[in-house]
Amino acid sequence: MPNRLARATSPYLLQHADNPVDWWPWEADAFEEARRRDVPVFLSVGYSACHWCHVMAHESFEDQETADYLNAHYVSVKVDREERPDVDAVYMEAVQAATGQGGWPMTVFLTPDGEPFYFGTYFPPAPRQGMPSFRQVLQGVHQAWAERREEVTEVAGKIVRDLAGREISYGDAQTPGEQELAQALLGLTREYDPQRGGFGGAPKFPPSMVLEFLLRHHARTGAEGALQMAGDTCERMARGGIYDQLGGGFARYSVDRDWIVPHFEKMLYDNALLCRVYAHLWRATGSELARRVALETADFMVRELRTNEGGFASALDADSDDGTGKHVEGAYYVWTPEQLREALGEQDGEFAARYFGVTEEGTFEHGQSVLQLPQQEELFDAEKVASIRERLLAQRAERPAPGRDDKVVAAWNGLAIAALAETGAYFDRPDLVEAAVAAADLLVRLHLDEQARLTRTSKDGHAGANAGVLEDYADVAEGFLALASVTGEGVWLEFAGFLLDHVLARFTDPESGVMFDTAADAERLIRRPQDPTDNAAPSGWTAAAGALLSYAAHTGSVPHRTAAEKALGVVKALGPRVPRFIGWGLAVAEAVLDGPREVAIVGPSLGHEGTRVLHRTALLGTAPGAVVAVGAPESDEFPLLADRPLVGGEPAAYVCRNFTCDAPTTEADRLRAVLSD
Repeated sequence: MPNRLARATSPYLLQHADNPVDWWPWEADAFEEARRRDVPVFLSVGYSACHWCHVMAHESFEDQETADYLNAHYVSVKVDREERPDVDAVYMEAVQAATGQGGWPMTVFLTPDGEPFYFGTYFPPAPRQGMPSFRQVLQGVHQAWAERREEVTEVAGKIVRDLAGREISYGDAQTPGEQELAQALLGLTREYDPQRGGFGGAPKFPPSMVLEFLLRHHARTGAEGALQMAGDTCERMARGGIYDQLGGGFARYSVDRDWIVPHFEKMLYDNALLCRVYAHLWRATGSELARRVALETADFMVRELRTNEGGFASALDADSDDGTGKHVEGAYYVWTPEQLREALGEQDGEFAARYFGVTEEGTFEHGQSVLQLPQQEELFDAEKVASIRERLLAQRAERPAPGRDDKVVAAWNGLAIAALAETGAYFDRPDLVEAAVAAADLLVRLHLDEQARLTRTSKDGHAGANAGVLEDYADVAEGFLALASVTGEGVWLEFAGFLLDHVLARFTDPESGVMFDTAADAERLIRRPQDPTDNAAPSGWTAAAGALLSYAAHTGSVPHRTAAEKALGVVKALGPRVPRFIGWGLAVAEAVLDGPREVAIVGPSLGHEGTRVLHRTALLGTAPGAVVAVGAPESDEFPLLADRPLVGGEPAAYVCRNFTCDAPTTEADRLRAVLSD
């Protein structure tokens, strides 16, 4: 009989609806039940594309004896971290503080007041490699609760007090200057892997936000080393197994330093961020590889993640049926030489094995290989490669596909909107811009209420119950601002303004400029979460700084500019010390140092050839964080268009920054030079 999770909209929670564990969703009634029964709360946090979450579920949560013990001695609460990033953040901070590490599945034992006292991640069904079994943990915690209650509550109280003392404050809240950004670049250079691209050792994550900083730093200063690190890293990733050589799109990370073997789940946020990075790399260098990868990644998102309602699903699972009924990580993506020969014939199979680096030994498990593009002396026929790719993709489509997490997360859709709008504009792909508009329409229609408050998730056209957090407001505003620049439709600037007003009023301390991940009127947890560091995606804090800065450049709003600059104080503090973990904050700081530039394109109509050429030239400018407005001279779509007449009856471009404007120009070459100066 299904448990309470059967009523959930989260695909991850629904995966647990038939467990014998008597799960509760995160709600006040669960903690009330724990008080009534005088038992602790067992909190399990994960997400649908998490491989070890599936493993622990199969080993423990589907096991009747384990479930009986949990049901007798605990109130069990299951949380989708993607729906409730606030709950995840608060307890992950406690796990990391107590154990020095974290991850998912996250396992936390709480008092009925929500105070944590024992932590872990994955626990096996039997003791293994120094880890206790899950049953041993359950028995030990139950015994401590029953026999040493005073000690347990004392530990819980101390943890909560320690967390409360970790609220972030920083110096004078000034923006980073030349010195801090130069120190950040030096720090990245020290951690750079010149042989393989990327930063640090294994596992290796795509450093998308750091790459944006490097591209902007090169654009502003001309630093060739910054451009080389960005370009080489992008090439190594695109040639590696972390990139899907048949269907486009990136896996979550590489388990090795060489980008060969990925952790196979494909997340919307990774692909949105990387699509934008490769489009920006092409904009800076004209690289054909960057162009191909940007377009293939955009096409992957539209083809495989787009929902019936026009939004974008969260993820594709790492695991899939290997053809025997067993779910195996990577089964959908890996090949043996024999499989290539079966799919393509003897000769083409040998060719494909050589081209994609598929060996008899294999680069993955059981003699299987992840497709990659090794550097080779041999020249390959492009038409033949295209034909083989197409045939292998069709053959792969016959395999059981990985599961898809269909929930639409506002923040990640904001990132996708920005990426698709810009990629569509750069490469003359109006279908991609239309996909961005459709996703933005869905967010407005389903995720925004009358007060412009955001709901974090939806599924199948139904809004979820959880309030948006800071990253939702910031990333959706970022997407809307990109869409405004690309489409010339001022309504997207207006919607961005509504969202950013909430950021100022409900997420920001007006005195210090400190930002919080949850609104002032959100559900009270054991502490109000705040984290300025960029992890898998920009933090809400740095994303808000970027969107506030762009909005201020569009409108001249002093409060938005001031809030952006105050928020960047944390980048001044952290950028020189941990540049890998505040890449988007550094990228925003580059925009502040450059102005950012405000570009107004006026023409008789958006369809006018002269207007179109100037608009495209403006969008392709590399000046960090430049904002673009386009429209007729008398248009009230954008504040930047006010008092900007045509020049000699011709479309014209106006470029300003720091309260100073260049002379207007009607020439695309002149505009290009101004925006790359």
